[in-house]
Amino acid sequence: MSDFFRWLSTLNPWLEIIVIVGIFLAVVGLILFFIEIAPRKGRMYTIIRLIACVLGPVLVLFLLQSWVEAMIAAAVLGLLFFFLDKRARDGAGSLFQLFGFLTPAIVLLAIGLIVPTIQTTVQAFMNSRGNTFVGFENFAWIFTQPANVRIVINTIVWVLVAPIISTIAGLAYAYFIDKSRGERYYKILVFMPMAISFVGASIIWRFMYTVRPAGSNQIGFLNQIIVWFGGQPLNFLAVEPWNTLFLIVVLIWIQTGFAMVILSAAIKGVPTEQLEAAELDGTNAWQKFINVVVPGIRPALIVVLTTISIASLKVFDIVRTMTAGANNTSVLANEMYTQFRSFEAGRSAAFAVILFILVLPIVIYNAVQLKKQREVR
Repeated sequence: MSDFFRWLSTLNPWLEIIVIVGIFLAVVGLILFFIEIAPRKGRMYTIIRLIACVLGPVLVLFLLQSWVEAMIAAAVLGLLFFFLDKRARDGAGSLFQLFGFLTPAIVLLAIGLIVPTIQTTVQAFMNSRGNTFVGFENFAWIFTQPANVRIVINTIVWVLVAPIISTIAGLAYAYFIDKSRGERYYKILVFMPMAISFVGASIIWRFMYTVRPAGSNQIGFLNQIIVWFGGQPLNFLAVEPWNTLFLIVVLIWIQTGFAMVILSAAIKGVPTEQLEAAELDGTNAWQKFINVVVPGIRPALIVVLTTISIASLKVFDIVRTMTAGANNTSVLANEMYTQFRSFEAGRSAAFAVILFILVLPIVIYNAVQLKKQREVR
């Protein structure tokens, strides 16, 4: 593999782009092959599976230059395609196929989530070097320092404000554009911020909030508006405690599109008979919305609220990019990173544990609601 990267580095940059895009397309094609082609019935697909069993190890041998990896790939692909072929022919082996698909996910879940969770929890009770047990000393330090308490409060404000406003804005938008002319274009307009990363959105809004001294030309959009109306430029990211709300605006801007898409689909699922019955009863538009539409989309509302709540709890990119936690705008995830960079691994782990404890009730509530919905069906 290192030889491949060494060879890649010798190419012209434009040729490198072509090679990388080609590899990306090959990976996508491989995934589509396993999903669409490999499980199908018929002699032709059986032959395709046999060819794949041969070409796969050859490709591994060519790329890695290792007989061992090629033999392992041959064994794995052989077993996989054997069970896929068996299932395609007579419908048997679905359990093995399910196991085959779930095994990588379970292994990655154990390696990437469960093991680090246990390690972090243990580390939260250790000193900065991780070699001495200090009990609850790290947690006591967090909750006895005013700056740290402010961090916890900021995180709670994020969780209270961002999900509620994003959901209300997304719901109102979805309801008003429902069945309107040009609905798809209105949806694209609001959904576009979802395509931008948190870092990219933060940079955009940082330009929006940019301030220059009074009398200078303002390059920040919001301050230019203030100056046009005769006001003085305002440093949005330094005004406490409102600067936290100005940061939350970025997450609301991103998540409103997500809320709108989910809730728009849910609104379209409300039975027409119920809406017509409400109209026959003489209800006005607001009463119909509150008494018919909102109860009808309650499961979707719970999903949207809990999803955005979890995103708010673990928000890091926005704070790190826009203020790095300055002017009392830090949150738990950002402080966890800050402490880790300061070689305070125990305190960083303690912040992580607090974040985990705060996320846990939301995840459990979401799971319980999903279970109730499944029971109703």
